[in-house]
Amino acid sequence: MDFGKFKYESALKAREARRNQQQTVIKEMKLRPKIDPHDYETKKGHVVRFLKAGDKVKVTIMFRGREQSRPELGFRLLRRLSEEISELGFVEASPKQDGRNMIMVLAPHRATKAAAVAATAAGAKPGREPREDDGAAPAAAPAETTVE
Repeated sequence: MDFGKFKYESALKAREARRNQQQTVIKEMKLRPKIDPHDYETKKGHVVRFLKAGDKVKVTIMFRGREQSRPELGFRLLRRLSEEISELGFVEASPKQDGRNMIMVLAPHRATKAAAVAATAAGAKPGREPREDDGAAPAAAPAETTVE
């Protein structure tokens, strides 16, 4: 067998295998235990956006000073976040204390990830709903009125 032909075919197989691979992207969101409700909603919105895009999210709660003696506050916050986003994703790694930080990993459901991949293939930005003004739709003409 020709060695050049063998090398060429193995390179084709390797290129095809790389094309079918899926990149896992892990986004990180950092919180504090005493977070304001509005700030929490903003951060939760970012987590929702990441999960809709099909990315995993690493949620980190940073403890400072005396907060380290109250890890249940961070645990409660992470549990609340996981319950609120349960329709988009699931807890892949449960909350665990790592020094000054508490870490939890969220992953999107398979259907969410498949939808994000399909949206990316179609050319739309993942995690974003199409708006009415997207595309080249003409403006609606005013309705004609008849006066009698």
